[in-house]
Amino acid sequence: MSDCQRPNRPESLPPEHIPRVEELQTVSVLFKQLSDASRLRIFWLLCHCEACGTELSAIVEMTPPAVAHHLRLLRSSHLLVSRREGKEVYYRAADTAQAQALHHMIEEMVEISCPRDGRG
Repeated sequence: MSDCQRPNRPESLPPEHIPRVEELQTVSVLFKQLSDASRLRIFWLLCHCEACGTELSAIVEMTPPAVAHHLRLLRSSHLLVSRREGKEVYYRAADTAQAQALHHMIEEMVEISCPRDGRG
């Protein structure tokens, strides 16, 4: 839950505290990138390890072109970084506040919807 207090009525919320659409555009783009379950899975994996496209294809059981498509979209959103080693390109989650927040959110949501140790 947010630390923000909820006003009793919408009109009591100061207009300067309401985000403009332009300010939320980045968040919208990031959420669109993660709206695909396969892409979400790839992002989560790359939060925990570094891997090349070939390795990812085997892990997620997708064709290399499909994985490449998802990697391209995640990189364009600055959620992933890459490095080249010979012919291979290795990917990992970016060390940014956005990538870390999304990773944390994914793990919280999975824990809530799929508890593993009998809690709630």
